[in-house]
Amino acid sequence: MPSSKIVNVHSQAANVQAIRQAVVDGLDRPAGQKQLPTLLLYDERGLRLYDDITTKVPEYYLFAAEEEILKTKADDIVRIMHGGGGGDIRPDEAVLELGSGALRKTSHILRGLAKLVQDGCPPASRPPITYYALDLEERELERTLGEIAESDVGMLLQGKVETKGMWGTYDNGLKYVEAGGLRSFPSHTSVMDSRFSPDLKLDARDISPNSSVSYDSSATDYMHSDSPPSTPDDTQPPLHLLFLGSSLGNFSRRAGTDFLRSLPLRPGSGDTLLLGLDHDNSKQVIEEAYNDRMGYTRKFIMNGLRRAGKVLGNEHMFDHGKWSYVNNYNESERRHEAFFKCTVEHTVSDPATTAEFLFLKDELVKIEESFKFSDRDAYTLFIESNLRPIQRWSDSPLRYSLWLLERPSFIFPLLSSPGSEATSIGRKQCSTPFGVPSPQDWQYLWQSWDVITRKMIPPSMLYQKPIDLRHICLFYLGHIPTFLDIHLSRLLEEPHTEPDGFKYIFERGIDPIVDDPSVCHPHSQVPTEDKDWPTLNSILLFQDRVRARLLSLYQDVEAGKQVLTRKMGRVLFMTYEHEALHAETLLYMLLQRAGTGTLPPPGFAAPDWESLSEKWAAESKPSSPTITLGPATVTLGHDDVEAEDAQASDVATHEYGWDNEHPKRQVHVNEFRIEWRPVTNGEFYEFYMSGHGKDVQVPASWVQVAGAMQVRTLYGPVPMNVAYSWPVIASYKDLSRYALVKGGRLPTEPELRLFYDKFEAGYEGGANVGFRNWHPIPATTGGERDGGRGSNGGVWEWTSTLFEKYDGFVPSALYPGYSMDFFDGAHQVVLGGSYATIPRIASRRSVRNWYQRNYPYPWVGGRVVYEL
Repeated sequence: MPSSKIVNVHSQAANVQAIRQAVVDGLDRPAGQKQLPTLLLYDERGLRLYDDITTKVPEYYLFAAEEEILKTKADDIVRIMHGGGGGDIRPDEAVLELGSGALRKTSHILRGLAKLVQDGCPPASRPPITYYALDLEERELERTLGEIAESDVGMLLQGKVETKGMWGTYDNGLKYVEAGGLRSFPSHTSVMDSRFSPDLKLDARDISPNSSVSYDSSATDYMHSDSPPSTPDDTQPPLHLLFLGSSLGNFSRRAGTDFLRSLPLRPGSGDTLLLGLDHDNSKQVIEEAYNDRMGYTRKFIMNGLRRAGKVLGNEHMFDHGKWSYVNNYNESERRHEAFFKCTVEHTVSDPATTAEFLFLKDELVKIEESFKFSDRDAYTLFIESNLRPIQRWSDSPLRYSLWLLERPSFIFPLLSSPGSEATSIGRKQCSTPFGVPSPQDWQYLWQSWDVITRKMIPPSMLYQKPIDLRHICLFYLGHIPTFLDIHLSRLLEEPHTEPDGFKYIFERGIDPIVDDPSVCHPHSQVPTEDKDWPTLNSILLFQDRVRARLLSLYQDVEAGKQVLTRKMGRVLFMTYEHEALHAETLLYMLLQRAGTGTLPPPGFAAPDWESLSEKWAAESKPSSPTITLGPATVTLGHDDVEAEDAQASDVATHEYGWDNEHPKRQVHVNEFRIEWRPVTNGEFYEFYMSGHGKDVQVPASWVQVAGAMQVRTLYGPVPMNVAYSWPVIASYKDLSRYALVKGGRLPTEPELRLFYDKFEAGYEGGANVGFRNWHPIPATTGGERDGGRGSNGGVWEWTSTLFEKYDGFVPSALYPGYSMDFFDGAHQVVLGGSYATIPRIASRRSVRNWYQRNYPYPWVGGRVVYEL
């Protein structure tokens, strides 16, 4: 009889038949294409043999690496795991491990959970946390859970963490969760469609060790829905999933994404996933890990052949004397492959059907694939799976990582999804990520805008100016829909959305000269008294009507009632990026009141500054602080002739930009030496305190707290030692002075562009843009991997290039003052993007932003260049 502590979620009859059919289908393929499902390796005997590998094979570093991390960091992991839920243990919390195995590594997590309950939870009538071990083999579950109960860990768990088993496959267990099996846990079908293919298909390339179902890339999810995620139910306790051992590597890239996307993690709820991923290590290291000299891996693999025979009806039908084990690491695909190799040509028969399978001498039959993950692979996987890294831990040789992930309130997708090469708008296929924004693009943007404006600005701040040189906060809530509405009305030759009078108040904001605020470009005249402003409710209702108007235009294009012209596309591009840029403006204003008014971003796990600062301090620095580049010819800008919009028919392929990005032009740069990383808070602080800083201002990104200098974040100020290695955010004037004292200067626009082209990793490579974090992080360029590519930490960067008119510049007809109003000799070109810059803007290499030289508030840093 099954143990009362093991929940049977198995669909055994269906699974057995599906496995048998998968074996038959795999063997029925032509020579060179045969394969067997990976799960054959993980029967009860296979799990014992796998335990031998983890305990007796030093070459198999994956287990040891993960165990090292958990031994040293389990307390941090479980504490941060609970930070997303407010930092408290909540009754009826569930921790579910997918493919639990021997539980030796998991015991460290269980210890950490018990300690957390002991430290932060009042006595309860029953344990507040239940840990579920999900696995295929019931007897193995009974054995491993029994061993835990009888160990010293079991004593620690009493009254704090209850342990239970869940007997079944990944999909059995996850369906059980969605059906409310753990507790009254809500079904997430309102957020994502069914996660499972209706047919039980088995493909060794798509199957994790303990699953019997492949994940179909047609499975849908809310990332690709026009509707934003539903608001999580705060009354439900968090769900924490563990998926260790780099088991995700046994899925194909696409199937792994679909599987992670399918997990029942509620957006912005405190639910988490602890995921183990193996790095893209050297070919030798990986091949030895999967084919040890003592033969333990061979025994494990050959057991799969015995199991294949057993599934077909005769476990001895495959003569092991006619087979060997071989493996290979495909470096270009970052995929390890394990094969049975036929040593003698022969035939075997299916005992049930007498069907015959011919195997040629030296023919390979694939039994397992294991994908490895570069940083780019990992970040691409997370974005595609709608997951955000909260924190990462790696083993000491940097061969393996544990990632703690969440499903945040919103996330920007990849610019080009691996699953599709084009975005459909009406009857057009937009083949460039810098073309016409889609309705889905707007939905992602609106989710971010609404978090900022509706959840981070308390009512008491709406009529306040966090920065004297800008309007009150309420203005920006009205400006964004008004700007969009004005341009839609001009495009469509239609009346403005009511109230019509909003266009007189909200059309254009202010950007006065810092040294003389009375000097300012043309702008709207706004009320001087709070009582004279439109109400917040009227602005939000207006916003809803304008958004509906925009979506109606897309629907008309889809229905053929409107033609998507290049001019229409330009209006949509311009209004979309205008809103994105203003979100960042509003945030750098709100930063000045963080901790004294501005609310932290909801729906994202708050940073654990203590463990993060420890991690950042231990990270390696470039072997040399600088790199020499040039001489070279650098291409700036792109070709985007607005005057051709009326006649052009290339709307599907056209790349839009602002007027200061056109035309494409080439510039020669001489040889120069440039710092791998921007100036940090720590470096600038030492400079400021050393006496050299007497001619610079305290950065507006810093603040004095109880006599100590701290760094502002949207979560409130943090000690300087936490932000010590972040890029400092300061004015051009002050960073230029710093560079001069160091014997250098700030780079020109083409010099910085050349550096970015060679070494910037981009959003897919982990760059800190697109709200991946709500704060800067240390730069990563100049590291040993990926040719030095990395991120600058999440800031724009100053250049010494003046923002001015150049040969070939033509002002926009739709927005003539966008650039022209700032060709005043007071503004410098900045490049890149900050942590709040959407990926579309941060990734378009022609983008040029600009700020006044002595304007201290925008999120701009700088790096030093030296003449040669």
